[in-house]
Amino acid sequence: MKADPFVQARLLELQALDTRLQQIDHARTRVPQIAALAEARARLQQVSDDVVRVETGLSDIRREVERAETDVQQVRDRAARDQARLEAGTGMTSKDLTSLQHELQTLARRQAELEDVEIEVMERQEGAEARLTELTTERDAAQAEVDRLTAERDTAVGDLDAERVEVERPRADLVGGIDDKLLALYDRIRDSSGGLGAAEFTHGRCGGCRLELNPVDVSAIERAASDEVVRCEECGRILVRTHTES
Repeated sequence: MKADPFVQARLLELQALDTRLQQIDHARTRVPQIAALAEARARLQQVSDDVVRVETGLSDIRREVERAETDVQQVRDRAARDQARLEAGTGMTSKDLTSLQHELQTLARRQAELEDVEIEVMERQEGAEARLTELTTERDAAQAEVDRLTAERDTAVGDLDAERVEVERPRADLVGGIDDKLLALYDRIRDSSGGLGAAEFTHGRCGGCRLELNPVDVSAIERAASDEVVRCEECGRILVRTHTES
């Protein structure tokens, strides 16, 4: 393949531009906030799940408190009625009064037991409410961290995207000045060689694989016509001769 030396030199400009675009694309996936954001989101999800779990448990405890309060109140009401009957004593025999006094004692013991249950449940409610407050604060802080990292990530990615637009802007003009066959060769090599399709040939060394070529290959490259497109025998990349080798 033949191409004007000036056109071949344009491949180095194109390669420098494509290399920078590749670096930007790589940097876009390595923005520090991306990994930090993934961790922050995981933390937020964990805390949010804990909040739901505690809220569910607290709802159950509150129902327990309501039942305990109802049970205690029912015993208190029954005891109040019995006490009123006892104090009135109207139409009651001695046996009835004794039975009523016994029931009041039983109710007093039952009330004490139920009040103990009520206190225990209310203490659990208080503990659950305190834990819910703590977790809600943690969730809000985790959400704030996610929001902060999201904004920072978007800014960093936006800056890289803006740079990419600027770097890519002259590419069309560069490509327009390169022969289609030479450009196709460059693209094919670049796709199969990690993004590097053309490199400078200086002092017997390939700028792509960084290897020093053997004297026979160097001699053949030096004897080749200036418009001859030469390639590295080691890595296959296009070698652009920017000055005469000595």
